[in-house]
Amino acid sequence: MSSTTQPAETAAPARAEWTGQLGFIISAIGSAVGLGNIWRFPGVAYENGGGAFLIPYIVALLTAGIPILFLDYAIGHRFRGSAPLALRRLAGKLGEGIGWFQVMICVFIAIYYTAVLAWASSYFVFSFDLRWGDDAAGFFTGSYLQTAEAPFTMQFVPSVLIPLVLMWIVALVVLGAGVVRGVQRLNMIAIPLLVVGFLILVVRALFLPGAADGLNALFTPDFAALLDPSVWVAAYSQIFFSLSVAFGIMMTYASYRRRRSNMTTPGLVVAFGNSSFEILAGIGVFATLGFFAHQQGVAVADLEGLKGVGLAFMTFPAIAAQMPGGEIFGALFFGALTLAGLTSMISIMEVILAAVMDKFGLSRRGAVYGIGGVLAVVSLALFGTTSGLTALDTIDNWANNIGIVASAVVMTITVLWIRRAGTELSGHLSTLSTFKVGRAWLFFVSVLGPVVLGYMLVTTIIGLVQEPYSGYDTGYLAIVGWGSILVMIAGSVVLTMSPWRYDPNQFTPWPPVSKTPAQTNGAGR
Repeated sequence: MSSTTQPAETAAPARAEWTGQLGFIISAIGSAVGLGNIWRFPGVAYENGGGAFLIPYIVALLTAGIPILFLDYAIGHRFRGSAPLALRRLAGKLGEGIGWFQVMICVFIAIYYTAVLAWASSYFVFSFDLRWGDDAAGFFTGSYLQTAEAPFTMQFVPSVLIPLVLMWIVALVVLGAGVVRGVQRLNMIAIPLLVVGFLILVVRALFLPGAADGLNALFTPDFAALLDPSVWVAAYSQIFFSLSVAFGIMMTYASYRRRRSNMTTPGLVVAFGNSSFEILAGIGVFATLGFFAHQQGVAVADLEGLKGVGLAFMTFPAIAAQMPGGEIFGALFFGALTLAGLTSMISIMEVILAAVMDKFGLSRRGAVYGIGGVLAVVSLALFGTTSGLTALDTIDNWANNIGIVASAVVMTITVLWIRRAGTELSGHLSTLSTFKVGRAWLFFVSVLGPVVLGYMLVTTIIGLVQEPYSGYDTGYLAIVGWGSILVMIAGSVVLTMSPWRYDPNQFTPWPPVSKTPAQTNGAGR
């Protein structure tokens, strides 16, 4: 690649940088710790062997989660760009196309993720007077969302529209302030608040009547489940989605690190910090569910709505209505949900903005209020209406289970088998970092990862073809579900064909792979 200096009028602007390692780690944890940690992990663990699930979970973390996280870090940091730019520098136009596909995934996730933020922030306010009363499920789908029976019936719902507008304003203001003054500062404030608030919630839950029954339900091991392949797939799926890998976030965040930066050790902190929070969430959620089962005189296994939207907005409000001090408990839960969602939402939007700025030379504020404004309008039109819940559920399933998994499979095959960049990337990580990677890492990301993720992708597609998702109308699923994937592909093709504002190849990777840690004079700080 050329190292020729560009003329001033065509030189790309300097890249933003985190203030240091702590800022990067906290921001990366802020991205990884999101809604899925709180409402997905406990239910997945419970359904797949309880305490025994921790075995495939840890195996998946070590053999897929951390290796692919390191791959994202290596590409973003070595090639100093957003997903399309970094992958273009590594693997040409094919790589750029994969990068834009990741950006398009983030576009779809961003427009619905803010809706969940709006719901969580509304419920934070509702908690102070337990506004949902004795019928939490009916309040959520009826009084609050006013969900229509026909999925294409779209009428604006003011109770959703107003907080949705406010959440978009908060997100765009933070992003407009920049990487350090906006994104990093938000995470430095929000993540400690999230951890403290959730710890208080967990401690309170542990002293509720029936809490032990809930913990027994979660952690009692069913070792026979380890012989079921679907349990292992569930473990890899949980790790994969919870770490925010393979759809541009960690690649973009790594590109904001300084040249001489330790990459793998912070990666381990992020990975284990994320998993620790998931286990903490499992303890808090199931201790609370144990109390709920105790109040109703049933076993935890007889409860419904143990994960996802149902857990957060139907089951937990019903629990808060029955416990002493439920107002405070509800406020802590929905406050934590809002903070976790906001930091993840910011990271998703940063992928989009960084890519647009790199490709078209837009200023940060121009990208934030231009591109962000358009996405906000689309989000309001789709999710501020009576069909918002159905649309969210459908797009979320296709974007995560089809889009992100397909992105990971194609990216690893392109980078490690077609481009054969494994040695270069492992050398980059080992040269700069205290924790070295080698042949084991290459095996996990180039062989095990694509095989496991490919199997997940194929089985998911077969399942969606054979049986309509959630019993929804097949025509609706074809338009909103499969249509979302087609739009992602079309968008990535169009954006790849668009001209660059700056020459993406005017770049020299640093340091050369042949250098040793001693030669980098300070690497690892």
